[in-house]
Amino acid sequence: MSNLKLVIGNKNYSSWSLRPWFFLKNFDISFDEEMVFLYEKKTQEKVRPYFSNGKVPVLVDSANGEGFRVWDSLAIIEYTNDKFLNQQGWPKDMQARAVARAVSAEMHSGFFALRNSFGMDCKKHFPNHPVPADVQQEIDRIIDIWRYCKQHYGAGGPWLFGEFSGADAMFAPIALRFSIYDVKVSGFVNEYVDTILHNEYIQNWIEVGKQETQVIDFDAIDIG
Repeated sequence: MSNLKLVIGNKNYSSWSLRPWFFLKNFDISFDEEMVFLYEKKTQEKVRPYFSNGKVPVLVDSANGEGFRVWDSLAIIEYTNDKFLNQQGWPKDMQARAVARAVSAEMHSGFFALRNSFGMDCKKHFPNHPVPADVQQEIDRIIDIWRYCKQHYGAGGPWLFGEFSGADAMFAPIALRFSIYDVKVSGFVNEYVDTILHNEYIQNWIEVGKQETQVIDFDAIDIG
């Protein structure tokens, strides 16, 4: 049993839960999982003890007795990077590291049209799905971000900054959305999306998500 517990939502739907889960898995940080089905009558009751305003994910660190709680995907990535990875969760180069944090923060706080119109649902696939103009504008911005990172800092490997980092964890759900909604990409973008989708941990996440039975109406809620 690990001292760390990651409280997550449905793997089929919860893109915010995927981000720190993917980060921890790729860096081989041991943790236990607690999955809470979203938008059910008991959801708030189950999440309330974690001081997260009723949201997931939450990381609980019980190494020193009473569990220390960190909520918010990006904060979890930063905390585990500080505690377990000796700063290896972000690029080593100072400028690359700053850019990685900048694009991660942009992902964290933006792209609402894409997130609201193209909700994550691992069970679904929509061939030739129409792309609204506001969503296309955000897709173009994401591709520009990926191109900038790869051209300036990503020559050393398949990830945005060569080696896997927190930035890849933050953008991983975008790759899933591109696949689910059949977003047409080519060249290095297609290669990067494939790198994420073929990752063993992402494959596991998708497979488990497909086995879940809960169905959520995207028109009624904002998954994020």
